[in-house]
Amino acid sequence: MTLRFRILPVTAFEQNCSLIWCDKTREAALVDAGGDIDKLLALVEAEGVTLTKLLVTHAHIDHAGAVAELAERLQLPVEGPHTGDQFWIDRLADQSRMFRFPDSRPFQPTRWLDQGHEVNVGAETLSVRHCPGHTPGHVVFISESAGVSFVGDVLFAGSIGRTDFPLGDHQTLIDAIRRELWSLPDAMRFVPGHGPMSTIGQERRHNPFVADRRG
Repeated sequence: MTLRFRILPVTAFEQNCSLIWCDKTREAALVDAGGDIDKLLALVEAEGVTLTKLLVTHAHIDHAGAVAELAERLQLPVEGPHTGDQFWIDRLADQSRMFRFPDSRPFQPTRWLDQGHEVNVGAETLSVRHCPGHTPGHVVFISESAGVSFVGDVLFAGSIGRTDFPLGDHQTLIDAIRRELWSLPDAMRFVPGHGPMSTIGQERRHNPFVADRRG
């Protein structure tokens, strides 16, 4: 039994939406359903899994634009983000107009998430860590059994999330990465919100924004 996943870039921003599922129960979740609903549902059908919930790292439009429609259409619970992102949830319609995305609307999470919470996908459990800075309510999802984490726009291969949006804060993001992600095993793979996967160890050694300064 293990957690499996497929990554499907969605929206004009090529945001990495992840379909994750439990190999034993075939129950699945979408992490950051930002858009392109037909493509997402086609992937669910192709993998032969049953979608049971939506997980949200943060409420920027490319990560959360399709959440309200999917939750309503399929009667799915929504878990995440942290309450700090209410500001961004309330402004999803404004975000969609600003970035010329399909119309989006706010959603009400079934469950807000915070540091130390856990989410279940079938028989699999992911731990939750609060990693603010890119947005105030950003969370990440960690599967220790599969050795993979889903970090949204906190950390990228060779880079970190932007902090020039409203309520972003550069130092808060740096501190969150070093506190919450550097404590993970070096071998831990992560799926960023955009671009290729990497490992915690690779970024600790070489990421120019947050690499350890070792003499």
